[in-house]
Amino acid sequence: MNRAIHGLRSWLLQRLSAVYLLAYLVYFFMHLLLSPWTGYEQWHEWMQRLPVHIATLLFFVTLLLHAWIGVRDILMDYIHPFAWRLSMLVLVGTGLVSMGLWVVLIMASIDT
Repeated sequence: MNRAIHGLRSWLLQRLSAVYLLAYLVYFFMHLLLSPWTGYEQWHEWMQRLPVHIATLLFFVTLLLHAWIGVRDILMDYIHPFAWRLSMLVLVGTGLVSMGLWVVLIMASIDT
């Protein structure tokens, strides 16, 4: 029963994260189409707004979570030797955490 609940939770998180990613991208591109930026200053001012800043950070957290769930499920389904699977999961996890930290650093530099 526990595996079924875990599988359902992964499935639900994957779907919910996809919905948020799509909603953010639609918002971003609609904003870009309706009021295009003519320079860096306009983009920077838009990104400094707190709701946009939070939504963008949440977008990247959701993107990394979505990627982790998808890649983890693929690795668990197709790599059967435990040592190989664990190595690949650690490698992917380290890469995703590194990307997340990089995004945080970039988003923190936008505030200045």
